[in-house]
Amino acid sequence: MADKRGERRGEHDLAATGPDQVRNVVLVGPSHSGKTSLVEALLLHTGAINRAGSTADGTTVCDTEDAERSHGRSISLAVAPLVHRGVKVNLVDTPGYADFVGDLRAGLRAADCALFVVAANEEVDEGTRQLWRECDQVAMPRAVVVSKLDHPRADVDAVVAQAREAFGGKVLPVYLAEPGRDALNGLLSGDTDDPRRGELIEAVIEESEDEDLMERYVGGEEIDLAVLVGDLETAVARASFHPVVPVCAATGVGLGELLDLCVDGFPSPLEHASPEVFTPAGAAVGEVACDPGGPLVAEVVKTAGDPYVGRISLVRVFSGTLEPDTAVHVSGHFSSFFSADAGHEDHDEDERIGALGHPFGAAQVPAARVLAGDLGTVARLSRAETGDTLSAVDKPLVLKPWSMPDPLLPVAIEAATRSDEDKLSQALARLAAEDPSLRVENNADTGQLVLWTMGESHADVVLERLADRHGVTVEQRELLVPLRECVAGPAKGHGRHVKQSGGHGQYAICDIEIEPLPEGSGFEFVDKVVGGAVPRSYIPSVEKGVRAQMERGLRAGYPVVDLRVTLTDGKAHSVDSSDMAFQSAGALALREAADASGVSMLEPYDDVTVLVPDDLVGPVMSDLSARRARLLGNENVAGGRTLVRAHVPQRELVRYAVDLRAATRGAGTFTRTFAHYEPMPEEQARQVTPRPHH
Repeated sequence: MADKRGERRGEHDLAATGPDQVRNVVLVGPSHSGKTSLVEALLLHTGAINRAGSTADGTTVCDTEDAERSHGRSISLAVAPLVHRGVKVNLVDTPGYADFVGDLRAGLRAADCALFVVAANEEVDEGTRQLWRECDQVAMPRAVVVSKLDHPRADVDAVVAQAREAFGGKVLPVYLAEPGRDALNGLLSGDTDDPRRGELIEAVIEESEDEDLMERYVGGEEIDLAVLVGDLETAVARASFHPVVPVCAATGVGLGELLDLCVDGFPSPLEHASPEVFTPAGAAVGEVACDPGGPLVAEVVKTAGDPYVGRISLVRVFSGTLEPDTAVHVSGHFSSFFSADAGHEDHDEDERIGALGHPFGAAQVPAARVLAGDLGTVARLSRAETGDTLSAVDKPLVLKPWSMPDPLLPVAIEAATRSDEDKLSQALARLAAEDPSLRVENNADTGQLVLWTMGESHADVVLERLADRHGVTVEQRELLVPLRECVAGPAKGHGRHVKQSGGHGQYAICDIEIEPLPEGSGFEFVDKVVGGAVPRSYIPSVEKGVRAQMERGLRAGYPVVDLRVTLTDGKAHSVDSSDMAFQSAGALALREAADASGVSMLEPYDDVTVLVPDDLVGPVMSDLSARRARLLGNENVAGGRTLVRAHVPQRELVRYAVDLRAATRGAGTFTRTFAHYEPMPEEQARQVTPRPHH
């Protein structure tokens, strides 16, 4: 497939000569499909590393953090560049586990094309289909790599057939692997002349929309390989055709052919449109051209903390050139594009670029500059967060950030010691800056610090990083749901606060009537005192005392809502009455009235949508019913899936992210938004943990 474009550069020279000589390739696929092993094999094949996993100067590049080793899978995005036939190929390795989809989406943003890796000994399951849909959502050009050819149960033809069924008919091999051969047979080049070659050529020409070439081919003309390769690149760039290449990381079969495909068949950054560009004020600018001489527009696609050099920012340069020791504008505007509670405070400030590097696994190779189209690392950007935009100080711009999934597994934590408490806030801020899929919430209703995570593995990693990187130990607590209380019916209350302890005493008496109001009505205070029984100056004091007691709760310590309180009578003393005394009397009166009427607990319900394969609808709906959900209906969607809608108590959703994944083997996903409050069954209400008051 090779056509030897451009002059050959030194095999370890990582400085891109221009955007046309760069390929940003993200590896996508399920866990244990062999993505990381493939990256290491490609680096070894091109001489970028030696057998020990080091560069020529001894830098270790394939190391991973302790959390990755302990979890036995890739849990974060990593970049490793190589040079093949004079073209720089940035390999972006991404996690395949659902908990770390945030890093997957960051990798898709950093790249221009994808290698979708499936193992020859595995089936194309629903989790793999979901990863394919992630690529589809951003129209990512991609090829399919069938890995692990040396596995005893490897069956390339079966996997390709499953891939075609799952991903569409335009998934076709461009190379064939034959048992006993240490190289592949190329279909485009004519090494193999069978019906599959004809099907491949017709698909390439059709998806490239080259009508003239189709006429020539149908007319029996022999088509030159270089022309077919050009149409292949066009078809792949349109994300409508997906060539398949079998490879074996262990034996090296297919590695050269795969690299040739990356160079010849994948689009360069020049062919990939930039994300939408805006001013910090929100005015649309459009797109920017991938021009090293253009205005600077770069995006932070990953942020990591280094114990020696501080914060390291991995950036994709869409326009202009990054140079060290220059000032840049850093813009972060998540709330402009997503919800205001995205967990990232908006910011605009100028910072100075520190040392630049070429990302190489856990290391950075020094770089003099980073051109448009390339990936690089920037040291010591103290405020830049993942998703932020770097631009010129005199012309600040903002790229629309990529969308992030909502973290749906809440974990309530508490600092283990006073020393941990002092460090916790700053440590969590740093972790949130690195990981947009982590949301930190200080819940005012429950008084708890809650980490919203993508799942159990993500939560474990966050807690490990708190301890290992930042020296902060935390303890998990039972998650409290923000409940509410309401009075069950009309009642009367008498508040008497009379004390004498020498000198001025305390004297206040008030009588009130209470009644519940419709949901959402709030609080009403009505003054019906006649004859000055309660002096006008103390009536606000009674209301203040009532409001304070409502906030403290009447049963389990949760706020009281939807209540009307009417002050009907009372008594005062010319000397001993005071503001504080009438506040206390108002609170006492409310408690007595509540005892007479009874207090009901209200619990929040969420509007939940669950997306599952059609064959799992029944079990999912039964499970929701067991969670006291009110089923609202379902509807069929594309791809043999069903969307189930329900109102579900928040107390029943605490671990739903984990339970749904287990029940559907990763095939089910859900969303949740607050809907309303409803009365809690008394059996459930008796089990409520009292709300702590700090």
